[in-house]
Amino acid sequence: MKASDLNAKDVNSLNNELSELLKAQFKLRMQKGTQQLSDTSQLGKVKRDIARVKTVIAQKASQK
Repeated sequence: MKASDLNAKDVNSLNNELSELLKAQFKLRMQKGTQQLSDTSQLGKVKRDIARVKTVIAQKASQK
């Protein structure tokens, strides 16, 4: 996910994207806790995507 792609979206779709990413992060954490997660790098990727979405939301809020 690129920040330029996120900049093209409106705030409502960004909030939906954030919600989906938080759900995905929760599922990955549960899989890690039960030793079912084989690729632990997914956790970091989702975490960075969440940070990107939050950053773009904050930038759009400060522009208003």
